[in-house]
Amino acid sequence: MKYQVRDRIFGIGDDYWIEDEHGRKAFLVDGKALRLRDTLEIKDPSGRVVITLREKMFSIRDAMTIERDGEALATIRRKRLSLLRHHYRVSLVDGTELDVSGKILDREFAIEYDGELLAEVSRRWLSVRETYGVNVIREDTDHALLLAVAVCVIRMAEKEHEER
Repeated sequence: MKYQVRDRIFGIGDDYWIEDEHGRKAFLVDGKALRLRDTLEIKDPSGRVVITLREKMFSIRDAMTIERDGEALATIRRKRLSLLRHHYRVSLVDGTELDVSGKILDREFAIEYDGELLAEVSRRWLSVRETYGVNVIREDTDHALLLAVAVCVIRMAEKEHEER
């Protein structure tokens, strides 16, 4: 299943839609302005919060948590040794780890589990500026989680880039 993400077109409040491959609105990424820490909610079309992304406040390395129904689902951190490409590790609470690597700021990267490609993110497929695609390869995976991972690592890479 392919998704199209309209990435912060206006920038106010950081709200934007993720559409499915048929052009239907699948999720709203709702940025919460005026919060002490970076917080995003991913909502279904009816407005129900599916996943919440929060910046970890007192972390040695930048990290964000992914929550579902108020419970922690995963933590995302940038790997220390990344020379040519960005690398992030997604640690799920069940002990599973996902690897995210590629050119995050260019929106060209992959999400893998144990060497198996789960999803790929790319701008190659689309001609609209400020839009990228997320192709979920394995249909039996949690699509909302993989979309949240993509949104989160882009947010973290942009923040790190701005701080430099």
